[in-house]
Amino acid sequence: MNESSNLRGAVRQQLATDRLLGVTFAPMPRRRFRAKPSARCHEADAGLLIGDQTGPRLSVDQKTETLRVLDETRVQSCRACSLHQTRKRTVFGHGNADARLVFVGEAPGEQEDRQGLPFVGRAGELLNRMIVAMGLTREEVYICNVLKCRPPENRDPSADEILACASFLREQLSTIQAEVVVALGAPASKTLLQTADSIGRLRGRFHHYYLSGTIGVGPWVPLMPTYHPAYLLRSPGEKRKTWDDLKLVMQRLNLPVPR
Repeated sequence: MNESSNLRGAVRQQLATDRLLGVTFAPMPRRRFRAKPSARCHEADAGLLIGDQTGPRLSVDQKTETLRVLDETRVQSCRACSLHQTRKRTVFGHGNADARLVFVGEAPGEQEDRQGLPFVGRAGELLNRMIVAMGLTREEVYICNVLKCRPPENRDPSADEILACASFLREQLSTIQAEVVVALGAPASKTLLQTADSIGRLRGRFHHYYLSGTIGVGPWVPLMPTYHPAYLLRSPGEKRKTWDDLKLVMQRLNLPVPR
C-alpha cells in the first residue's frame, strides 16, 4: 500500500515538473546517479577524452579539498579585475566535486552576489526544475559560472573580466573531470568554445572543450551549449529546444531518457 502511494506521488511530482518545463513525457522511475566510466568518444571524435587518460585520478575527498583551497586562497581574495570593487561576495561554485555533469553559466546575479552561491534566483529555480526533470538532484551535479563576481547591473562580462577568471574555471573543470559540461547561454558557450557563433548555431550537438584552454591541445570534455534559464523565463517557447539538448546529455551519460 505504501509502495503504491509513493509511486502515485512520484508520478504527480514528475507531471508537475513537466508542466513547469513545458514538456510532456511518460514518467520514468528515478535511478541513483552512480558514477560510471566516462562515455566513449564517437568514431568522428579526435583527441584524448578526459576519461581516456591514464594515471591516477583524484578521489572525491582530494577534489573537494582542491576546490576548497582554490576558492579560499585565490578566488575570495582575487583583485585581478575591477569587479572586486563592487561585489558583495565571490561566487565560486556549488555541488558534487566528483560530479559527472557540470553546468556553467555566465556570471552571478544579484541574489548570487548576496548569498555567495550560483543560480539561487528565479533562473536558479528553473535550472533546479531542469535538473529534476533529468532525474537528478542539485547535489549530484556541479554548478558554477564563468565569472566569480557579479558585473554591476548584471551587464555582460567584459573581455578582461573573462580573462581574469579563465584560470579559475579551467582549474575547477580540470579538478572535477566531469563526463559532460553544459554551457548555459551564449556568453558561457562562446567563452568555453572560443567562438563567435551564436547559441542557435552551437546548441543541439556536442563540442570539444579543451581543459588546457587551447583548442586541439590536451584532454577534452564533451560540451553541450544550450539556452540560459534566464532567457527561458523571457522566451518560454525555447524550452522544448533546451529539453532536446538535455536529452542528448542524458543519452551521453547513459541515463534513462523519458519517452
